[in-house]
Amino acid sequence: MMLWGKRGGPYSGLAQTDGRGSQWSRGRGSVSSNQDRPAAAAASLGLCVAIWQGEGRAAGAMGGSRRRRAAGQQSPAREAPAEPPGSQKKQKQVLIQQALLKDPIDLEGLRQAAFSRGGLLTDEIRRKVWPKLLGVNIYSLPPKPGLEVRQNHKDYNQVLLDVRRSVRRFPPGMPEAQRQVLQEQLTDAMLHVLRSHPELHYYQGYHDIAVTLLLVAGQRMAMALLERLSLLHLRDFMDPTMDSTKHILNYLMPILQRERPRLHDFMHRADVGTIFALSWLITWYGHVLADVHHTLRLYDFFLASHPLMAVYFAAAIVLHREEEVLACACNMPSLHQLLSRIPQDLPYETLVLRAQELFRRHPHTELAKQAALQIHKSISIGSFPEFQQAASCQRPDAILLRQQQQRRISHPGPESLLSATEHSPLVKAAVWGISATLGAAALAVTQTALEWGPEFLLQLF
Repeated sequence: MMLWGKRGGPYSGLAQTDGRGSQWSRGRGSVSSNQDRPAAAAASLGLCVAIWQGEGRAAGAMGGSRRRRAAGQQSPAREAPAEPPGSQKKQKQVLIQQALLKDPIDLEGLRQAAFSRGGLLTDEIRRKVWPKLLGVNIYSLPPKPGLEVRQNHKDYNQVLLDVRRSVRRFPPGMPEAQRQVLQEQLTDAMLHVLRSHPELHYYQGYHDIAVTLLLVAGQRMAMALLERLSLLHLRDFMDPTMDSTKHILNYLMPILQRERPRLHDFMHRADVGTIFALSWLITWYGHVLADVHHTLRLYDFFLASHPLMAVYFAAAIVLHREEEVLACACNMPSLHQLLSRIPQDLPYETLVLRAQELFRRHPHTELAKQAALQIHKSISIGSFPEFQQAASCQRPDAILLRQQQQRRISHPGPESLLSATEHSPLVKAAVWGISATLGAAALAVTQTALEWGPEFLLQLF
């Protein structure tokens, strides 16, 4: 069963894979990395050219929009559809696969694919690319957490409250029993990360990021992705105080000041501050966007970017709404109310391009020279260069799998039994056994587990 009635749609992977995206790779066959190196190199070059051409067209559209405003003409309310045309989409899928097959993987090619129009296109591709963008080995995922993860944890009650309030983040129409299985997994995934790293402190909004990862990647991969994100892009939000979070927010106004002094001065006179963008940053906009396609598009972008890119994207939104802001009453309540409500029909692809343009024109190293930003040092920013260097040396999945198999032969253990179970037809046999023994009620619960949380069924054996 797939949520949106088509292969590769948002969150379709919950019913299709074990969290490693194996069906996507099997559907295209396996090719040895040695044989594909020349083709991969050519494909990587082709990817860069395709991205450059696409960005050039989009940049031209941005320039045309500015010229229309200068001439007093009204711009169209919506941009063109986010996804590239069918032929370009297929070409992009092939190029992404080629980048994944290189040894080491073509990390820059994957990032460019995440930046370009449509992002990573499908959840199947995301399950292959997101781990590479974060340096996660999909063949060395953490085990499913046990009951002990919930015992005597200082954040357990708050996590539980936030998970219960997260109903709207799940696909509409999902049966309650299915959603509850995923909410249990969501709770355990967050507590696993927090318990593994006592220096991290839970914040409200963390679950918005965790649930997006869970719905795309499954519990075990989501745990690994969330752990890496918590130590990198989200690290400043997970301090015991809000000081580091305020420091990240403080990058917003200097960008606006350099781009649009009049807009910056207007906001300064209104004393609106930057608190209107707090929920944008700490949830990567997942809490404020109603359309899951927009949320996933931004996650593709942010996962491939510098930790401050969410701030540059916030600046792009404010700049896009400049006329609305200047037409608003110049006082804090009115302006805060206007800015804190993100329109749902924003031109997201155009804003992605503009955020990248702002990042190039106003490097964070230059912004950091301002007095307000010199006081505090960001852990996320400081650790990112070392992470980038390590991530660029990743091996392709075929080699990682071979290495894992060799380790299991040398050191067999319970872990190998678990992985065998994940792919085993015995899971289907278990469904028949449960339904015969316990009747229709048990069958309904088991079908729920298979459709929305296949890993839940494994906990029964």
